[in-house]
This record gives sequence, C-alpha cells and structure tokens, in this order.
Amino acid sequence: MKPVQTFTTDYLALTHTATPEQVLRFLEDFRLLQAPAVRSRPISLRVPEPLLAAFKQRCALEGIPYQVRIKELMRGWLEGTTPPAGSNP
Repeated sequence: MKPVQTFTTDYLALTHTATPEQVLRFLEDFRLLQAPAVRSRPISLRVPEPLLAAFKQRCALEGIPYQVRIKELMRGWLEGTTPPAGSNP
C-alpha cells in the first residue's frame, strides 16, 4: 500500500497562485523524473598519462569528478557549445 501524501493548507494556497509557466515547468520536471534511467556503457580510452593527470588535477581543483567533466564536454560538443578538436576558439 502506498503512503498517503498530505499537503498543508498553506501549500495548497500557494499552488493556486502558480503561473502557467511554473505549472508547465513542474509538469516537465515530473515527466523527466518518471522517465526510465539512461544506461551507461563503460569504454576504454587511451589517453597520454600527462594529459590525463593534468585533466584530473584541474577537475579536482574545480571540484568536479573528471569522468563527469568528460561527459559534459561530450554533450557540449554534440550540442555545439564546445568547439571541435583542432579549432582555435
């Protein structure tokens, strides 16, 4: 049996003041939360040791796990927000 979710009177009153944009954002966020998880696949990648060490060090200084940063760079490249390799930004 699922637990019953209760809302305070203040919360319910607040929901009546939501703009259409806020309602839409809530519904979109809820939809994304319900989506099936995207599977990840391990890969093997040969990287020169000095490059990997420098990359890991910079990520550590920024407080970002280096594998997360690699994925951010990949997404940015696909979206066109990260310059392609060999270009001079």
